[in-house]
Amino acid sequence: MILVLNGPNLNLLGKREPELYGKTTLEELEELCEVWSAELGLGVACRQSNFEGQMVEWIQQARDEGFRGIVLNPAALTHYSIALLDAVRAQTLPVVEVHLSNLHAREEYRRHSVTATAARGLISGFGPMSYKMALVYLADLLEAQP
Repeated sequence: MILVLNGPNLNLLGKREPELYGKTTLEELEELCEVWSAELGLGVACRQSNFEGQMVEWIQQARDEGFRGIVLNPAALTHYSIALLDAVRAQTLPVVEVHLSNLHAREEYRRHSVTATAARGLISGFGPMSYKMALVYLADLLEAQP
């Protein structure tokens, strides 16, 4: 089972700056993740919060809840959250950071990810497919583990 975490303002997907983030809503994105994970023989649980502390708690609890990996879109927390970074570092599950838009094509302050330094990798700029790529990676990684 994979935990898919979405950070602040991602509840507004499809409404907020669709020219940048696309027209797919959060609910549609979660449905896509469920379909893709089923195709890969995984399960997913999708969660979204606008609160940094909630995101930290979910990351801290993930292993105890039976998750085997995390797909994390920290949203704005990407650029400054040491608390989220520390939470990712403190647990042993593989984490893949994802972003719908290309961070490097954005404003200067959005081009650096604090949280990605603790992740296995960063997938950015492919819209909802960023999530699929992360799930494919985690499926391959988990299959290779004894």
